[in-house]
Order: sequence, then C-alpha cells, then structure tokens
Amino acid sequence: MGDIRGYIKYDRQDCKKDEIYRRIKNFKEFTHLPSDKELRKQGARCMDCGVPFCQSGCPVGNIIPDWNDLVYRDCWQEAVERLHKTNNFPEFTGRICPAPCENACVLGINAPPVTIKNIELAIIEHAYANGWISPHKPKHRTGKSVAVIGSGPAGLACADELNKTGHKVTVFEKNEVLGGLLSMGIPDFKLEKWVVKRRLDRMRQEGVVFKTNAYIGVDIKTQDLRNQHDAIVLCGGAEVGRELPVSGRELKGVYQAMYYLPQQNLIDIQYATGAFKERCVRHILQVKPPSMEDISAKGKRVIVLGGGDTGSDCVGTAIRQGALSVHQLELLPQPPLSRTIDNPWPNWAFIFRTSSSQEEGCVRDYNILTKSLSGEGDQLKKLHAVRLQWSGDAATGQMKMNEMVGSAFDMECDLLLLALGFTGPVKAGMIEDLGVALDARGNVAADSNKMTSVPGVFTAGDMTRGQSLVVWAINEGRAAAKGVHHYLMARAGIDNKT
Repeated sequence: MGDIRGYIKYDRQDCKKDEIYRRIKNFKEFTHLPSDKELRKQGARCMDCGVPFCQSGCPVGNIIPDWNDLVYRDCWQEAVERLHKTNNFPEFTGRICPAPCENACVLGINAPPVTIKNIELAIIEHAYANGWISPHKPKHRTGKSVAVIGSGPAGLACADELNKTGHKVTVFEKNEVLGGLLSMGIPDFKLEKWVVKRRLDRMRQEGVVFKTNAYIGVDIKTQDLRNQHDAIVLCGGAEVGRELPVSGRELKGVYQAMYYLPQQNLIDIQYATGAFKERCVRHILQVKPPSMEDISAKGKRVIVLGGGDTGSDCVGTAIRQGALSVHQLELLPQPPLSRTIDNPWPNWAFIFRTSSSQEEGCVRDYNILTKSLSGEGDQLKKLHAVRLQWSGDAATGQMKMNEMVGSAFDMECDLLLLALGFTGPVKAGMIEDLGVALDARGNVAADSNKMTSVPGVFTAGDMTRGQSLVVWAINEGRAAAKGVHHYLMARAGIDNKT
C-alpha cells in the first residue's frame, strides 16, 4: 500500500461513456478508461484493509490488493503477471463482470468502493499494448489428450489451463463462431468480438486446437470422441431457455432472447471481419432453423420479459436497431435503493441498478405477470397482463404472489423477447449418450474434482452450475482442469499434488 491516505485523498473515478445519442447509432464499445495518472490514484484508494474481502467476493480469487498497489507504483508488467495467476481472461471480465469484488470492498461499507474492474481492464490492455502477452508453449507434453466440448468461458479456461500443464487439448464447438456466449450472446457494445479473437489467436499459438462445426452427438459420435481422448470435459452451457407457458406463445414475433441476440452479433461479425457464413446460425442454442426469418426491432414496439443481464442486452440491441419503443417487464418487485437488513455487506447487494442499456431509453415496470398474447392472423399484436402483490408465506417463509383484482391491462407489442433465464443443458444427444447423472435441477452432476458419474468425463460452467456469470465459468473451467490433470496423472502412476 503506497499511499496510506489514498482512500481519503481521492474520489472514485469511473470510466467515461459516450453520449447516449452517439453510442446508440452503432454496436461499438462506448466506455473509455481514465488516464494512467488517474488510474494510479484509483489504485491508491485500496485501503490495505488487512482482510481483503474483495478477494473472497471475486469468484476466481483475484489477488486484488497486490495489483492495485502495483498500478499505483506504475509497475504494470508485474501487475499483469499477478492478474494472470488467477484469471485467464481479464480482458473479458474487465468488460462484462458485474464486479462482486467491488460489492465486497471494505471501502464500500460507507464510501464508493475501489474501481477494481476498471483497474483490471487497464492492466490487461496495457499488457497487450506493450507486447507482454506473448504465446508460451508448454516445455513438455504429457502424451495425454483431452477433449473440451464448448468454447465458452468455462471451456476456454479449462483448455488454457490443461494446455499449460502439457496435455494435448482440442476444443470442439458446434457453431462456426468460437467463444460461446462471449461471441454469440453478449452484444458488441459490451464486448467487441476482436477481443475474443485476440485471446483465441494466442491460445492457438500455444498449441490449443479448435474445431468448429463439430456438434458432439450430431456431427461427431459421442463414443468416437471418448475412444479418441483420455478425458472429456463438458462445457456446453445451460442452453434451454425458460418458456412462457401462455396462450399466444406460438405467434410470430415471440422469441427467446437467444433467438434474437446471436443474429445481431453475427451481423456485426460480418461487418467486422467478412467471415459471416450461413452455417453460423445452424445450431444457435438449438433454436435457429435455417428457414426462420431474420429478427429485427426496427420500427417495432418491443417488450422484454426479464430484468436480468440478458434482458438488458435485448434492450440495448433493440434500441440500436431502431425500435419504436422498448419496455422491460419484471415479475418481481423493484429492488430497494440500498441494502436491507437481511442483505448485509460483504454479500452481493440486491439493490436497484440501471444498466447502460436501460438508461438509453427503456421503460421498466415491475410486479407484472403475463397472462396471454394475442395477434392479427399469426402476428403478435398485444400482451395481456396483470399486476401482482407479493406477501410472505407464514408456513414456508417464501414470498407468494397474488394477482391484484381489477389490475388487468393490455400493451401493444410487435416483438416480445423472452429473457426469463435458463433451465439447464440440452439433454438430447451428448448428455444422453454419455449417461452422466443429473442433479435435482437437471444440471450435470459433478464431484469436488468436477468429474461426472462417468469416469474420465468432467464438466464445468453453466452445464453443471446452472446459469451464472462469466467469472464463475472461468472459475469452474480452472477447477475442472485441475481435476482432469490429477485424474490423468493418477492413471499414469504419477504422484502430482500441484
């Protein structure tokens, strides 16, 4: 800790954003890091608090106080080395992580917390700009082969770690575009895809093999894959979207968010790289048949159901496409403006937040239950809903929803996007072929080493954890890699405790 009064001397300085009227004209990132001088001051705000709760709040256990201090002392190269000890992809998390570490910052108890996320992003971008991120192939190969299924953050983190230990790693991706939801789900205005490609290029240079259009259980027989590799890691994600079981769901204009978001990302890829091919949409989360028409919000009255990150991404995308209006409806009540007594620091604060997409022109409403949909012919035209009241159930302690008498209302709607979360992985094909056990929620069950009920088959990310954050997926991938390594070394008769 270089400046013991830094947290008193310096105020929090966040990234600057482009004006709303500018940024909604395109799908580019619109935030800008402070100057190096300012970032050093932000690093100085770290308090040397004795017990770094920020680290426990971070799913990958980033050694945050160390690299905050290194940035303050202008030691950027040492900072990136420390950052990479725990996080394979800080350029991803520095852009899209909701920063649970900042929720757990000690300074955040009674003042704005340290800008941990911004400092993380600044460190990794300094490293790329200065050529410090160079490929390092492992010095020795173990002779063992591992198949990682899925190229999202869990699969990439797992592959990266396994490659470092000397195993031969092949990543299989069912789509033509690598990156999983990093590429197909998260809009460019939050994460431009050249950022993903940059990291993938480095992994290739280090020896990781990527195979696209390789849908395990469809294009490639699952048993063939088992026969060709010493271990398999399932990182296919939680792809089954939660449905809206109401009449009118079949109308044209009602789509899962993951019908909608990948289409714009693929358009952006075409404009950015010229690499777009029709096969890209072949297997987008099981829901995009080749005959489906393109979906655009231009000139339409858009309603997004669901108040989470995916819903927010739909809002920002619809606004940029030229929607006539955008409403976002949430089943639950509006969160409180500050922590409640049952949500103490350093836990994640369940409070009212406004995303950058929501501040661009979205009307939000809460306590809304969709009852039915109606249209003209086969085209959606209206959403029919009712308002809710929530009360505590004395018997179970859970909240119970009650429809308010006389509160029914209609909303005109041309495009309804379902961002209601995900219920688990796709079971047909690979999972059924392998016969792995599932947990009570329908996710792939795993032991403490991330191995499934089938020896030699491991799992990581949303496929076993359920839908979660990118930073948790990285944590899961790293844990699975460790489990695979110990398994392979034990089978080879090598005692390896590291």
